[in-house]
Amino acid sequence: METVELGKTNKDVILLLHGGGLSWWNYSKTAESLEHHYHVVIPILNGHAGSRTPFTSIENNAKEIISYIDETFGGHILLAGGLSLGGQILVEMLSQRKDICDLAVIESTLVTPMKLTAALIAPACSLCYPLIKKRWFAKLQFRSLHIRAELFETYFKDSSRIKKEDMISFLKANSNYRLKDTISDCQAKTLILVGEKERGLLKQSAALLNQKISNSALEVLPQYTHGDLSINHSMEYTQKILWLIYAHKSTLR
Repeated sequence: METVELGKTNKDVILLLHGGGLSWWNYSKTAESLEHHYHVVIPILNGHAGSRTPFTSIENNAKEIISYIDETFGGHILLAGGLSLGGQILVEMLSQRKDICDLAVIESTLVTPMKLTAALIAPACSLCYPLIKKRWFAKLQFRSLHIRAELFETYFKDSSRIKKEDMISFLKANSNYRLKDTISDCQAKTLILVGEKERGLLKQSAALLNQKISNSALEVLPQYTHGDLSINHSMEYTQKILWLIYAHKSTLR
């Protein structure tokens, strides 16, 4: 598994899982803010630019990351965060291993299947895929994602390197993912984030996660769109992480 790591000499580990179609730069500014005191690890999700492993399923990617944590960090880390597809992989990790981390931040994450959307992904991708290497098309996609302008060249370079088969696979997995019953065993103190301007199904998913994870809090972010917080407001996102850590460590004193 390929990762980007900052602050390697620090003891406490923070793992961040980027959104679908993005890459480690989803969290670049957050990682730079945290690296002075924490070991920040950003895995490149399977099937994305920079990964040598095809995307098969959310469940398999979660197992791979859990194995990595087992082998590298003794089976447990301080905090894990995830956005959208990365959030689904994090939810799956928490479902598979209830004590994988002390703290979790789940942002803009769908946990209720959209079967019609999933059925349309393969034909839509087959039709549009030849266009992903066109700058004008990439700019249209980029604007729809509401990503800050300075990241366009990075986004264009990485998105054009994703194979069609991987794109179809992770987009279908994203649309089909269903929350597992074992999430109720999760022991991590969890912050669930969703933008006020996100689709209703994402808000419903956030509410369901809040209901199923006993030690969780739900925050609806005023005026924010999908992934807006971690991508475009990294300072605010970082502050939320630091507050979670501070509150957690205060209870251990």
